[in-house]
Amino acid sequence: MVILKRPEQIEKARASNRIVAEVLKTLREKIVPGVTTAQLDRIAQQMAEKRGAKPAFKGYRDYPYSLCTSVNEQVVHGMPSDRVLMEGDIIGIDFGIYLDGFYGDAAITVPVGRVSQKASRLMRVTKDSLYAAIAEMKEGGRLGDVSAAVQKTVEDAGYSVVRDFVGHGIGESLHEEPQIANFGRKGRGIELKRGMVFAIEPMVNEGTYKVKILPDGWTVVTEDGSLSAHYEHSVAITENGPDILSQWDD
Repeated sequence: MVILKRPEQIEKARASNRIVAEVLKTLREKIVPGVTTAQLDRIAQQMAEKRGAKPAFKGYRDYPYSLCTSVNEQVVHGMPSDRVLMEGDIIGIDFGIYLDGFYGDAAITVPVGRVSQKASRLMRVTKDSLYAAIAEMKEGGRLGDVSAAVQKTVEDAGYSVVRDFVGHGIGESLHEEPQIANFGRKGRGIELKRGMVFAIEPMVNEGTYKVKILPDGWTVVTEDGSLSAHYEHSVAITENGPDILSQWDD
């Protein structure tokens, strides 16, 4: 069942997502050659605690960190470590917050120093696909419109969308119905209604859409070792259209 949120609940979700956005913006500035993913994790946790919030991922299904840090061929759920980021890497940063009964969740992919043109293009297309999907979050539309917008943007650019992992509803639980695939057909799926809040998160691979999970039980990587990018926003459907609660763009 998809849970519709009242306006006051959406404002609580906005407060959680505002902290998520602040943390992501700070981390983006800290991502330089020589920093470790563990250092980024500590920054995120400290920022959350200073704001009276709880990192949403830490302890979720026994996940031990506040951040997910996915580098290069890692798609999602990369675990922070002593790994040193190198010039030319790209890193997906996924972060969530729990505050006053509501969750926030968002992700960005960040270049480490100067990166290749192919890496820059992959990130740009992935981000474009996120906003193409958000533009379809309108009352009376269908969930398939959202999924199809991601797929078309990605595949028209020659990339592939990950099929084994999806976006989701979000609110008083981190993961609510519905699951939101990054591929689909327009006009299909549930009707979109005011009060729905979704975490839209395209995961886009340079090569095959196929992925595998590493022995740590969390880190998802591309099957062919190609680059991957990930962007995410938490978005509410309102009478005025989509409302991005986790706005991390300047």
